[in-house]
Amino acid sequence: MAIRYELRQRGKGMRKCKICGGSRALIRSYKLYVCRRCFRENAERLGFEKLS
Repeated sequence: MAIRYELRQRGKGMRKCKICGGSRALIRSYKLYVCRRCFRENAERLGFEKLS
């Protein structure tokens, strides 16, 4: 019995960060699709105001 590997077509693994390509801790609100680490580095460039 051969195991067939296919590209993931649904679920969490399908969504990747636009900046680094990671799939963990993804911020999807406002259709950002940016991980939290990249968001903290690029928040001002994306148009968000840093408060702390």
